[in-house]
Amino acid sequence: MTNNPQGPQGGHDSAGSTQMFRAFVDEGPQQAAPARSGPGAGAIVGVIAAIAVIGAVVWLALV
Repeated sequence: MTNNPQGPQGGHDSAGSTQMFRAFVDEGPQQAAPARSGPGAGAIVGVIAAIAVIGAVVWLALV
């Protein structure tokens, strides 16, 4: 007699796996992280760099 682990006496509970899957599906999508409403770090760095360049041009023009 061969031991079939997938059979009824094999100890594998396929109904339990199905119930766990259905519970997972019933939970629905997980909450995503809230979207940031402000400007990104790249935009802030860009504005600071632009101000520095304009300041350098004005300083060189006055010297």
